[in-house]
Amino acid sequence: RSRLAALQALEQQYSPSRWSPRMGSEAVIQAHLSATAAGTQRARASAQTSLHVPYGDGDGEKLDIYFPRDTSGTFPVLVYIHGGYWQCLSKEESGFAALPLVSRGIMVVAVGYDIAPKGHMDAMVLQVRRSLAFLLEHYSGIRGIYLCGHSAGAHLAAMVLSTDWTEYGVAPDIKGTVLVSGVYDLEPILHTYVNDALKMSWEVAQRNSPMLCVAPAAPAAAACEVLMAVAQHDSPEFRRQSQEYGQALRAAGWSVSLLDLAGVDHFDIIEKLSEESYILTQVGEKVPSSL
Repeated sequence: RSRLAALQALEQQYSPSRWSPRMGSEAVIQAHLSATAAGTQRARASAQTSLHVPYGDGDGEKLDIYFPRDTSGTFPVLVYIHGGYWQCLSKEESGFAALPLVSRGIMVVAVGYDIAPKGHMDAMVLQVRRSLAFLLEHYSGIRGIYLCGHSAGAHLAAMVLSTDWTEYGVAPDIKGTVLVSGVYDLEPILHTYVNDALKMSWEVAQRNSPMLCVAPAAPAAAACEVLMAVAQHDSPEFRRQSQEYGQALRAAGWSVSLLDLAGVDHFDIIEKLSEESYILTQVGEKVPSSL
């Protein structure tokens, strides 16, 4: 009985929609879909875009690219990796951060990847890494990459930080990474409903846990600013994961800061990236001046 209670408690901890004080769990997910889709539509209407650019042969291996007004010189790129517990959402609702950023001369790229049950964890991690290699090979104007991932997307962005790029034939200059309300140790996920679609084994979870793949910061990586953002209304487990992964990175020589945002939950912490005045948007807007 106590084991059942422990599993139910774990399910609760890894059900972000149950922790929002704004509305019920179904409603908060629907509101998130609406907000991100609407923000993406606005960005697509006002920015110059290349949509559904294939970076590989897989169905999900496509990028949506939002260009800055002037692409004649060099420009930084913000690569956004969506959440959805590796099994829902897509790049179609992931352009909402582009609007305030392209006007500042930043190229924004929303990455698509094959979600579960079609995609599995090893493949998703490889896809996101390959998408970065593709960008560097095809857009010579890029001068510095910034990664931003939310929830499952923060997990994938964190896995990018442990990449051995010699296998990909590129050397990305990752200047900053914003990890928002992520999962960095997949082991607890194995015991929850989340793994029903993912079907991860213990080995797969170990191999793809950023917490277990922290690489000592090479000189280039030491200059990469990692911002870990959590919401006041994220569950204690989500908050713990961010704290512990941040500490592990810092111990390995990475430059890490933790931003604990008051008054937001797991969903509106990222939705507000479409707003000029939001603190995370302002972090993104500082990008050009820091180059």
